[in-house]
Amino acid sequence: MNFKNPQTPGVYIQELNAFPNSIVEVATAIPAFIGYTQRADYNGQSLKGTAVKVTSLNDFTTYFGGGLGSKLQFTLSAASSDLPNVHDPLKPILTLNKIQYQLAISSTTYYLYNSIRLFYQNGGGTCYIIPLGLYSGGAIALADFQSGLSTLDNEQDPTIIVFPDGLSLSKSDYASLMQAAIKNASSAQNKVAIFDVWGGAVADPNLCQPIIDNFRNDVGADNLNYGAAYFPWLQTSIIQNGEVTFANFGTLTNYLETDFPDTITTDLIAPANVAVAADPYMTDTKTQLAVTLAHNAMMSASRNYKNLILWASNIANVLPASPAMAGIYTYVDSMLGVWKAPANVSLTAVVAPTINLNDTQQGDFNVDAVSGKSINVIRSFTGQGVLVWGARTLDGNSQDWRYINVRRTMIMIEQSVKLAARAYVFEPNTANTWASVKSMIGNFLNGLWKQGAFAGAKPEDAYSIAVGLGSTMTGDDILNGKMNITVLVAVSHPAEFIMITFQQQMQKS
Repeated sequence: MNFKNPQTPGVYIQELNAFPNSIVEVATAIPAFIGYTQRADYNGQSLKGTAVKVTSLNDFTTYFGGGLGSKLQFTLSAASSDLPNVHDPLKPILTLNKIQYQLAISSTTYYLYNSIRLFYQNGGGTCYIIPLGLYSGGAIALADFQSGLSTLDNEQDPTIIVFPDGLSLSKSDYASLMQAAIKNASSAQNKVAIFDVWGGAVADPNLCQPIIDNFRNDVGADNLNYGAAYFPWLQTSIIQNGEVTFANFGTLTNYLETDFPDTITTDLIAPANVAVAADPYMTDTKTQLAVTLAHNAMMSASRNYKNLILWASNIANVLPASPAMAGIYTYVDSMLGVWKAPANVSLTAVVAPTINLNDTQQGDFNVDAVSGKSINVIRSFTGQGVLVWGARTLDGNSQDWRYINVRRTMIMIEQSVKLAARAYVFEPNTANTWASVKSMIGNFLNGLWKQGAFAGAKPEDAYSIAVGLGSTMTGDDILNGKMNITVLVAVSHPAEFIMITFQQQMQKS
């Protein structure tokens, strides 16, 4: 029935909306992990080059499989006499039969699987996986990551870019990747990129400065507020006992204190090696059982074997910090809100940072007068565990975008309002529409203020919205179809430096 031009006598009812549209807060912590996997298929369909939504570690293994298995290979080499007496977390020196050897990973290092485990240990939830290729698919290539970043252009959900496998690129390629990630995030204006320092698994304080200088040079100078960096790498407990075994080495008999008894060699080790050769990723239960039995027997028979496996596990457990930080972002956002700085938070499944810096040493990381590129440090504190002790973006000298929570809060507000404002595209550019838009945004910001997102004792001190002719628009703007809206918000900043002054006073009684 035509309500505005009725033809038949009678009573007609028209329902009018009394309330403006509402704004729904967009998700703020959905990382996109870009890297290499054991497999990338599901029900016969290839997943390579797609963004796959994952909500648990079980989901990840369903689509992409597990870790490297025996494809992760270690080598022992004679330790040269000129090696520094400093423990390198990735190339430790150990003694077998009174001879010093250097232990190192000899295979290509893929971090993604263990990084996902670390992500979920630290509060991670929904994320996206962009598989670039398989472990056995050849060398890690910058072009693969650039293709993965392009995949993100078609995805609205991801708000954080993480690529731990990128650390296996060359230094120059990693520099190009960081700049490409920042460009991707800033162009879309809906995400940030989390970086690790290339070569950041160090234990010698004397090596820190050149590594940090190189990182600051490599990350570029544009749109730095869309990136955040963390240092150093982490000594984790992700890889458990039994995940690194003899299957991850070549021949070991030259390095162990005694040869194993014939029964162990014949009945356990030999069949286990055959099983591993046929199933290098050790996905079959029979292979896992054969390796476990032989491994346990060797752990009991040889002290040197036990020592070797311990050190190899420690190497495998050195992981970049960005996956843990992606989990911390998720945890803090869900518990407190995106406006809370993701700092002064304890890391789970982390034994220690590879190097523990003191207050004086951290100062140069946090505040850099020359480049302004801040790097957040992860530190270990007695009685408190391993804490995230920094909350800055790479744009550390900017008064607007110095803090990562401010950058991410503004992204959340901008994207939430943008999506809701689409409902008013092609609506009449008149006072009624302006009032409706202003009311909609005001209700949204008022809800955020009540939750503590903004500074200000009163709503008018926390935010303001302006829209209308003579305020944000001219007559020409309206004729050109433009509706200009200005939103001012006082996002809360973290209390990064707390100064307490004590002074004695005169006796008064």
